[in-house]
Amino acid sequence: MKEDVLNILRLLSTNNYLSQRDLSNYLGLSLGKTNYLIKTLVSQNLINMKSFYKGQERLKKVKYLLTPKGVEERLALTYFFLKRKEIEYKSIKNEWNDLVILRGKQEKVLV
Repeated sequence: MKEDVLNILRLLSTNNYLSQRDLSNYLGLSLGKTNYLIKTLVSQNLINMKSFYKGQERLKKVKYLLTPKGVEERLALTYFFLKRKEIEYKSIKNEWNDLVILRGKQEKVLV
């Protein structure tokens, strides 16, 4: 779930005119889950919702703005995510090295 929150914060930091449907499509989440996450982020004061009207049609639109707390959370989640990926990378690298060493030993036995 933290990854979904990070992705929402990342998208909204680059384009705050995205609708919930747009966010849902970009992230591959259901509209209901996207709505739930947006409401949670608003209640945690990580984003603000601003209503505005578009053109002569007077369609009400919503703009999502990251708060300073939201920017901090985005940075913290990015750090957390990158640390987790670094640990995964090191684990896979060690596994690969072990396999290469094992294969080298097997080839020596066959010769």
